[in-house]
Amino acid sequence: MMTSELVFVGLGLSGIDGMTVKALQALKECDKIYAEFYTSTLIGASVEDLEKMLDKKINVVYRSQVEEGEDILSDAAKMRVGFVTAGDTMLATTHVDLRIQAKEDGIPVRLFHGVSIFGACPTSLGLQPYKFGRTVTLPFLEMDYQPKSPYDHIKENKDRGLHTMILLDIRADELRYMTAHQAIEWLIEGENKWNEGLITDKTLICVATHVGAPDEKIFAGYPQDLLKMDLGTPLQTVVLPGNMHFMEAYALVDFAGAPKEIIEDE
Repeated sequence: MMTSELVFVGLGLSGIDGMTVKALQALKECDKIYAEFYTSTLIGASVEDLEKMLDKKINVVYRSQVEEGEDILSDAAKMRVGFVTAGDTMLATTHVDLRIQAKEDGIPVRLFHGVSIFGACPTSLGLQPYKFGRTVTLPFLEMDYQPKSPYDHIKENKDRGLHTMILLDIRADELRYMTAHQAIEWLIEGENKWNEGLITDKTLICVATHVGAPDEKIFAGYPQDLLKMDLGTPLQTVVLPGNMHFMEAYALVDFAGAPKEIIEDE
């Protein structure tokens, strides 16, 4: 008789070897495995790579299938089902909802955390994680429509002296990933529209490319300088620092190539 269980596994940020040893063992014991890569993509690895490692078929699902959850929960009611994502599985409300539904249906749940961008990006840059405010996502500009809410949230963080982690839009079904250059241009265009002093020529911006991967690169500089640089390819994360401790300023200079004058400003 098969065991009823839903096993959530965060794969980490890069490669098929980014998960914990406990998570790997748990997936090998699963009867069926679902994977969702719509909310985040695993750098440097394919579904086929994961299948070879586990010697199991991976059933890739999209957001709507997870939100409805019928197949996943139906299977988990009668067998051990794995549900894997990049990063940490519980950082998306859709996945939390799936966990709640499993609990309400009486399905046992186990959770294996993975390294996420929320911890890895600040530490790669040398910024203190507890000094970050609300995280913001920048959407692609569609039909020239640019919502003001991301600008407002970043401005609110900055006014409070807090750093802002800016996640960039992903359209996995269209293979579209916003670049750091597009994000910087989004912020500049927003400043030109709303003119509230969020972005100036001397606003320090950080870019973290392929965080957690062997080819990880980090940058820090002023908007126009960054636009002229090769910042690598998506997946990328942008950070707009708030008030910095002198050690954070030194870290950005030493680790990310920030202008040395930022140390004098602190």
